[in-house]
Amino acid sequence: MRKGDAAFQDIADFPEHSSCLNCHREQFFARERPAPVICSNCHIAVTPRDTTRFLFPSLGDVTDAAKKRRDFVSEFQVNFPHDKHVDLVGENRPGVNPDKSVHFVRAVLRQEKPREQEQPKSCPVCHQTYQPQGDSPDEYVTKPPKSLGDAFWLKKGTFKTIPASHTTCFTCHSTDSGINPLPTECNLCHKLLIAKQKTDVDFDSQLAATMGIPDRVTLERWRRRESSGTFPHEGGAHPTLICTNCHNVPTMNTVEPKTMKVAIKSCGGAEAVI
Repeated sequence: MRKGDAAFQDIADFPEHSSCLNCHREQFFARERPAPVICSNCHIAVTPRDTTRFLFPSLGDVTDAAKKRRDFVSEFQVNFPHDKHVDLVGENRPGVNPDKSVHFVRAVLRQEKPREQEQPKSCPVCHQTYQPQGDSPDEYVTKPPKSLGDAFWLKKGTFKTIPASHTTCFTCHSTDSGINPLPTECNLCHKLLIAKQKTDVDFDSQLAATMGIPDRVTLERWRRRESSGTFPHEGGAHPTLICTNCHNVPTMNTVEPKTMKVAIKSCGGAEAVI
């Protein structure tokens, strides 16, 4: 599914029906016409003769695939413990080769600066600035109206990416490494939503349509409360800030929205959050 250097062993296709029947036997044999509703989760055309399926969800980073994606809101959320990963992900460990008594190890030269000002090496592993402005003279995602003034218009480099597939996780959590959870232990990361939690968002679908933003990733990130569309992560007025200046990473729990909010202690008061 991924070509060249991007190729990585991952779950690339849907499991056989026998894997689903263990939990969904009742839905599979429901007397629904023309076919049980559960079939439409994987199959594009729910007919016995057409077995064409949607692109498997774990291949979210495959952008040039010919297969059609399924646009749906998942009933699961990913449980990612930041506190267990912040000091491990991105750590540069020496290589180990039991067959040789002498071997090279990787080394890192660090610049001397205060500990609290060091950018955690783990953050860029999973989160990069999405569609940054860079050297482009265009500051906004789409061309703003001439009468914009001080009004809001979405800027480039506003959002950070999040892993869209298993690729990043399987770098460590593979069958060969033995680091739990293994690729077969889906339920340890994917948790069923218990109840809909109401959260305030700054996303306005009508405004997004007015801006003419068709990008799927941008719209998905903007709809989430922890991704405010008013703060550009690329820099702007905050070029010296690092992730931990605003985000309390060890306490972040991806299944608990309250822990993902950012307190604006210097901009809007000690109790203000976004």
